[in-house]
Amino acid sequence: MKAIALTLVLALNAGAALAQARPSTVSRPCAASQRDVQMHGAIVLGTGGFTYDRFVRNRSFCQFDESLDPAWVPSRDTDACFVGYRCKPQSRWFDD
Repeated sequence: MKAIALTLVLALNAGAALAQARPSTVSRPCAASQRDVQMHGAIVLGTGGFTYDRFVRNRSFCQFDESLDPAWVPSRDTDACFVGYRCKPQSRWFDD
């Protein structure tokens, strides 16, 4: 019985570690979000409510068929904070 209880406790703790909260740009100063992108290279940030996105420092964090798209997000101290880039699929057609 004790072994089952111990197993359940360990399983619950492991699940909590996997469900870590992501930083939210709207509750932090712009510089904090910029610093996180520069320091980590690629990071998922919350952008308000239940929305989030992945932001990158440069193209080396994108797939080979993706390009960079400048990313501006709301922050605590400004409405439009440049945090880095999003990876965007490259168009295979000229008229897209």
